[in-house]
Amino acid sequence: MDDPGRPGPRTGVAALSPRYQIGAALALAVVAVTVCVHVGMVFLHVAPSNTVTKAHGRAIDEWIYPEFEQNWKLFAPNPLQQNIAVQVRAQVRTADGGSRTTGWYDLSAQDGRAIDGNLLPSHTQQNELRRAWDFFTATHGNDNRPVGLRGALSETYLRRIVVLRLERGGAAGDGGAVERIQIRSRTTNVTPPPWSTEKVSMSPVYRELSWWSVPGDETEGGTR
Repeated sequence: MDDPGRPGPRTGVAALSPRYQIGAALALAVVAVTVCVHVGMVFLHVAPSNTVTKAHGRAIDEWIYPEFEQNWKLFAPNPLQQNIAVQVRAQVRTADGGSRTTGWYDLSAQDGRAIDGNLLPSHTQQNELRRAWDFFTATHGNDNRPVGLRGALSETYLRRIVVLRLERGGAAGDGGAVERIQIRSRTTNVTPPPWSTEKVSMSPVYRELSWWSVPGDETEGGTR
């Protein structure tokens, strides 16, 4: 018969030895500090210019870009009225040593099909490609030349995402490798509502980048 005055067996962290309890406490402390720093960085990124952001703007940007950039255009007075699709084609080295150029892959349409009807679409499907393209256009002029220090970073980020998508889709075929890629955007205006008298062109507008060589460590979609 159990002794009602006797404490039950320890569970959870309390069941660990003191050595592992210290390790678990340190791990939790690191996670808590990281979360607090991240929340603080995001807050400073979206906050109006102030003394802290002026003094430490470079450190904030290095933490935020490119993965954690915030986009508040949804709440702007003039929300986006265009559909922008990111497309890519590739020059592929085949297994027998030959070369071929693929057709255009509509990566945005692929993401759209993955999201359509999905109650819990992933952040990658919803935002990765779109934000990578926004990052590129924000750091390049209309001539596709970088206009700031983050231009090279945005090109690398966009290229790696696209090459990985091509590799997952089997664009190179068995034994093949992607050697060069060309990216373009296809922009079309959103059709005005029936009650609107606004007249807009429904013809697509393309922004085509030059061919980019794919580094050897990325030719199979890797990011080593």
